[in-house]
Amino acid sequence: MVDWLTGPGLWLSIGVCLIGLFVRGVLYVKGLNWQLDRVAYTAHPKAGLKGALRSIFFWILPFGTHSWRAQPFMTVLFFVFHIGAVCIPLFLTAHTIILKETMGISLMSLNQTIADLMSWGVIISAVFLTSRRLILPEVRILSTAYDYLILILSAAPFITGLICRYEIGSYSFFLIIHVILGEILLISIPFTKLSHILLFFLSRAQIGMDFGIKRGGMKGKGMAW
Repeated sequence: MVDWLTGPGLWLSIGVCLIGLFVRGVLYVKGLNWQLDRVAYTAHPKAGLKGALRSIFFWILPFGTHSWRAQPFMTVLFFVFHIGAVCIPLFLTAHTIILKETMGISLMSLNQTIADLMSWGVIISAVFLTSRRLILPEVRILSTAYDYLILILSAAPFITGLICRYEIGSYSFFLIIHVILGEILLISIPFTKLSHILLFFLSRAQIGMDFGIKRGGMKGKGMAW
């Protein structure tokens, strides 16, 4: 079972994830309409590109925007969660070995202590993010069962990974569950809100182009709006 999951199952999961994200990206870009959005995307590429890169850079920089600075605790939780969620799947030693043996991809490996801290950081952050949805009225009213399911689905591979790490219970059983949950997470990415892995960058680029072209960068240069 483990051999199949880390062989054909892994190829299938990654394939669905990457192809799905590619399709989502193409559909997003094709859905842009300069008349409806009132942004001259292609007419002013230099100003648009500058605004897009600026927007992405400051939003992936901790405390790089006013919104991040306005809620420092949530910002820390957000970045701890996402940094761990990216680094652990790619750079955990056990994962890099599987990638090397299965796909011939060689990546650097994280120090085990750092990997443990990152994994715990993801789980603790997920608990706080879930609590935020339950406690704050302005967030609770916008939250549905779907949102909680996404949080659980995102955190579950890290929980089972730590169970395997500390060999709690049956190692072989929890290893299989861990791999299955990880591959379910990969497959679900293009079809759920987890597609923000890609769409975050596209939407920030779109907003950055909006500001870069008509709301700041080219203001007063004969724009029609």
